Amino acid sequence: MDRRNLFVVGALGAAVAAPALIGAPAWAGDDDRMRPSTRRPLVIGHRGASGYRPEHTLASYELAARMGADFIEPDLVSTADGVLVARHENEISGTTDVASRPEFAARRVTKTVDGIGITGWFTEDFTLAELKTLRAVERLPAVRQRNTVYNGLFEVPTFEEVLELRENLSRELRREIGVYPETKHPTYFAGMGLALEGPLVAALRRHGLDRRDAPVFVQSFEAANLRRLRSEFRVKAPLVFLAGAGTPFNDPRPYADYLSPAGLAELATFAQGIGPEKTMVIGRLADGTLGEPTALIADAHRAGLKVHPYTFRAENQFLPVDLRNGTVATDYGRLLDELAAYIAAGVDGFFTDNADLGVLARTLAA
Repeated sequence: MDRRNLFVVGALGAAVAAPALIGAPAWAGDDDRMRPSTRRPLVIGHRGASGYRPEHTLASYELAARMGADFIEPDLVSTADGVLVARHENEISGTTDVASRPEFAARRVTKTVDGIGITGWFTEDFTLAELKTLRAVERLPAVRQRNTVYNGLFEVPTFEEVLELRENLSRELRREIGVYPETKHPTYFAGMGLALEGPLVAALRRHGLDRRDAPVFVQSFEAANLRRLRSEFRVKAPLVFLAGAGTPFNDPRPYADYLSPAGLAELATFAQGIGPEKTMVIGRLADGTLGEPTALIADAHRAGLKVHPYTFRAENQFLPVDLRNGTVATDYGRLLDELAAYIAAGVDGFFTDNADLGVLARTLAA
């Protein structure tokens, strides 16, 4: 069977035969949690299947699971009445129809979030009942025009609804679907009296998910947030430190310091993994083409940490120059080849907007 035919079989099979592709869950067993996985890398549905549906909707999460994703990933922010909901940011003008709702026009304000001035509408200024009257829209309409056909169809889901969906899909698909929540702007929300940690931990415990071997990773860009979850809230579920360029909010240490061998050893005292921006794992050359792996995977594995880079997307504009097809930024490029490079480099999982292609890439690598 040639590569093209395998692509067709894999793309069709990802949605209907996912249990056969996934194999044993990569989080199984307490001992496995503390060392790099020897199993196939996890496919993490980034904001669900956000390449095909408006992000952070139950429809997006469900589609990711049906495509074969091991985990679905909700970003969590708070409402005015302290309920955790799934939105990429607390400013929601780009992900809901709030700007077209005259009844909420007066809620448009300018705030400083993590040191950055932002004008718009914010979840913490709405009760859950008010948010439920809004409808989700595609965040990147110029990139994913086809997703706009779903604008106005889906509500803003609560974290509780995401966890219930996870349970229902796990039963239906006869395999464990994991959940990978991110605390968004935890210092900011704590300063408003709407700390995210308590509701997050309570929800995980209600659903029996605060265990070392649970299909859960709790992620944050703030090390202090993860430390607090571990020390103050005594969270047993695995924690993942996210990293990008620059410095975490309200932290004098740059991300690069945390990802040094010494920093990774320190992270391993309270976390089980790292989620670096993907170019930290395999860099880009000066001409924009894909380079060689850095030492980060080896250093992290030496410290006992898993490595889950973000974010893998199919469109040309998100790919290295040498993996693009044609010159149209929104056309699909060679995501399978990019993922093949990262899988060969030894990642333990990866965040992708295209769960079906992530599953296929893993299958091809195997």
